[in-house]
Amino acid sequence: MQVKPEKLILGIRIDKYLWCIRVFKSRSLAREACIGGKVKIEGKIIKPCRLIKPGEIISVQQGYIKRIFRVNEILEKRVSAPLVKNFAVEITPKEELEKKDTERFVSYISKYKGKGRPTKKDRRLIDNIGK
Repeated sequence: MQVKPEKLILGIRIDKYLWCIRVFKSRSLAREACIGGKVKIEGKIIKPCRLIKPGEIISVQQGYIKRIFRVNEILEKRVSAPLVKNFAVEITPKEELEKKDTERFVSYISKYKGKGRPTKKDRRLIDNIGK
């Protein structure tokens, strides 16, 4: 009886990996980010076909925020959100994560300034800005 050897994964394309760990909603968005120079490995701009290996540091520029990930393991398929921590660790500084909240409120205020009476949802958001 022959036993099939396990599939040995040496590397995976960076665009597929970023999609698998849920950084981007689609693989085409991940590919476009790589082509646009938004994804870097160890400070170097990379192409979407670049193979990644465990231990590498990936930085992704998403709007105002620069997210940084360390690759723990390689995976072939997209996993659920709770399982992502087994394959990649986000090492983004807290200052960058705080920018995300600030950006949301600044864009909200500039968008709705002088547009009339706010809705109930808008009122809740305005109330939470001060907290």
